[in-house]
Amino acid sequence: MPDTDPTDRTPVQERPRRRGLVLAAYLIAAFAIVLDQVVKAWAVNNLDPDDPERILGGLVYLSLTWNPGAAFSIATDYTWVLAIIATAVVVFLIVLARKILYPAWSIAIGLVLGGAAGNLIDRFFRSPSDVSSPLDGNLGQGHVVDYISVFQPYGEVFAIFNLADSALCCGVVLIVLLELTGHGFSPESRRPKSEQSE
Repeated sequence: MPDTDPTDRTPVQERPRRRGLVLAAYLIAAFAIVLDQVVKAWAVNNLDPDDPERILGGLVYLSLTWNPGAAFSIATDYTWVLAIIATAVVVFLIVLARKILYPAWSIAIGLVLGGAAGNLIDRFFRSPSDVSSPLDGNLGQGHVVDYISVFQPYGEVFAIFNLADSALCCGVVLIVLLELTGHGFSPESRRPKSEQSE
């Protein structure tokens, strides 16, 4: 079936490759989401919030907590606002992924999308820590499950986080590195500065 999207200016011979890059981004995101949710379910069912587990010689503690806010427990009283923002970000990334032209960007966008979506699932489908169900008038106000505390338990050295946070941060770092090294998202951003100014 021919590609009839009038906005797609990709040469016909390159469209299969582009579709492969888009698919790769979505698969990376899906893997991050599934892994994140599986580990969160395990953490909730097996970890005691009052008794963190010490692993890797104390480098990491599995310290279960529920976070109503954003990263580093910011905006804990605005959970529903964060859910709306996260939804907008996820939708934007899904659309942006369809424009990927380079393999490294498949990885970067996939990681950021998977991380954002993994925590968004908690916002919509996980209970706030003080109620039995997110459907009890609390849809969009679910608390994100965090469980990784480095160096000391209870986030004493660094804020407690989860695999979704890790995926998101790794994706953002990769994006920054790509931009700083001249490997931008679009062909135009990769042109020498002398050509861009013409």
